[in-house]
Amino acid sequence: MTVGSLHHIELWVPHLHQATADWGWLLGELGYQPFQDWAYGRSWRLGATYIVIEQSTDLSSAEHNRCRPGLNHLAFHAGSRDRVDELTRLAPSHGWSLMFADRHPHAGGPDHYAAYLQNVDGYEVELVAGSPRTR
Repeated sequence: MTVGSLHHIELWVPHLHQATADWGWLLGELGYQPFQDWAYGRSWRLGATYIVIEQSTDLSSAEHNRCRPGLNHLAFHAGSRDRVDELTRLAPSHGWSLMFADRHPHAGGPDHYAAYLQNVDGYEVELVAGSPRTR
C-alpha cells in the first residue's frame, strides 16, 4: 500500500442491472475482476483498488449529471492506441456511446489520444492511451 494511493471509488447508480452490464464490461476489459456482490451493489478489483456500483436507498436523484458539483468523469489507462480504438468500437454494444466524436481521438488535445465515453446514466469515462498526462 502506498500512502495517498486510491483505495476505492463508490458510484451510486439509479439502475443496478444496467450499471452492472455496462460498468462490468468496461472494468473487465480494463483488467478488473469481480470482487463483491450483494443485493444492491457490485464491485470489481484491480490490485489494491476496487470500484463499487450501488443502487442505494439513500439516492436523492435518479439522474447523474457530470456537469454538477461532484464527479465529472473517471479516466483509466487503457493501454495502446489500438486498444483504445478496439474498446471504442466495442463500447456501443455494451451501453457506452462516444462523446466528442468530431474531435475523437484527440478531444483532449493534439497530443492526447483518448476515447471519451458516456453510458445511459450519464457517467463519463476517459480511456487514455500511452503515458500519463498532467494538467
